[in-house]
Amino acid sequence: MSPQILKLDRAGAPHSWLTVEDAAHYYASGQVAWSAGTTEFVLRGGRQANGQRSQMRVASIIAIAGRDFDVRNFDRVPTLSKGMLLKRDRFMCAYCAQTYRASNLEVEHILPKSRGGKDTWTNLVTACHACNDKKSARTPEEAGMKLHYVPYEPNRWEGFILRGRSILADQMEFLIRGIPKHSRLHVQ
Repeated sequence: MSPQILKLDRAGAPHSWLTVEDAAHYYASGQVAWSAGTTEFVLRGGRQANGQRSQMRVASIIAIAGRDFDVRNFDRVPTLSKGMLLKRDRFMCAYCAQTYRASNLEVEHILPKSRGGKDTWTNLVTACHACNDKKSARTPEEAGMKLHYVPYEPNRWEGFILRGRSILADQMEFLIRGIPKHSRLHVQ
């Protein structure tokens, strides 16, 4: 997978992931307000009239100047996906607390869908096939099963971590600073 650049608004909130080439466009047009991180990528261009080859250094984290890049809906919850849910729950069954491969886990509704349970971050956990079958269409209390962790909504920073990209160490360090103390991503 090719390296990704973490694009921020000028206040430092995550905005999106960019290719190195797309980040170079922001550098070339003077729109990089500031940069961070310890990783740099060097892009090489053609030869100048003096024979030297042009080059551009691109940081792994860049903040873009301008109002268009301010994050709107700052508190918007990341879009829910099975992959992100598995990562949030650290591939652990909420009922037996065992860790499994993704193929051995299911998305489980705490309040069953058949009883009005919604597909939300706070109503979904990961469960192994055996526990999911045992719980069936009951609540954990009705099934006599204990939840080993509390489901929660990840914030914007966690969403960038959970999306499954190859995140560089300096980008992870930057993003980790923005996640809440209750995040399961802190417990490694």
